[in-house]
Amino acid sequence: MSSIPEHLKQVNQRIREAAEAWGRDCDDIQLLAVSKTRTADEIAEALKAGQHLFGESYLQEALEKITALRGANAQWHYIGRVQSNKTRAIAENFDWVHSVDKAKQARRLNEQRPQNMPPLNVCLQIKVDEEESKGGLTAKEAEALIEEFSGFTRLRLRGLMTLPAPAEDFEGQRRPFCELRRLRDRLATDEIPLETLSMGMSADIEAAIAEGATIVRAGTAIFGPRNPVISRN
Repeated sequence: MSSIPEHLKQVNQRIREAAEAWGRDCDDIQLLAVSKTRTADEIAEALKAGQHLFGESYLQEALEKITALRGANAQWHYIGRVQSNKTRAIAENFDWVHSVDKAKQARRLNEQRPQNMPPLNVCLQIKVDEEESKGGLTAKEAEALIEEFSGFTRLRLRGLMTLPAPAEDFEGQRRPFCELRRLRDRLATDEIPLETLSMGMSADIEAAIAEGATIVRAGTAIFGPRNPVISRN
């Protein structure tokens, strides 16, 4: 018997307990299952168990799974780096993009989003530490890019995302999430409320929820050890 349904129960229980501990409404927090390197069959099992949000980083692999599961009640989130030669496929096939950190990316996604599809949901990736391997906007850059979104009619700016460096203790985990929340509070307006905070992964879900996360991610905690990557196109 697959362990995916049981693992999903465990992760969702962690979310419920953290929400209760920090006075949050559990319904305000969504679980994004990181399904990169996972098979369409594994995702189908998660769908049967009630999971509907899936995060993908490797475009070609993702497109194959989106095709295989077309018609299923899956919502697809692109969480990898947005490269210019991939924006059309992302715009045509995904519901959300969590990793926009350049105006050029936003413009291309807006131009390439099909008119017959709803606006593409977008989070801006914010850099909250000096880890060189991670992309992201500074607070000043984010503020400037947000001002451009009024011209992007095929995009819907939903909020902010961050991927901080790992921290050993709970307070260390909370610190970058608190920084993102405070930035959101400063940049949000009535027109663009930035209601989404996409932050927190398997190891620090509780800290992210304490600081207001509305989307948290889990991969191995749901699917087990990651499958080998054959192609990252």
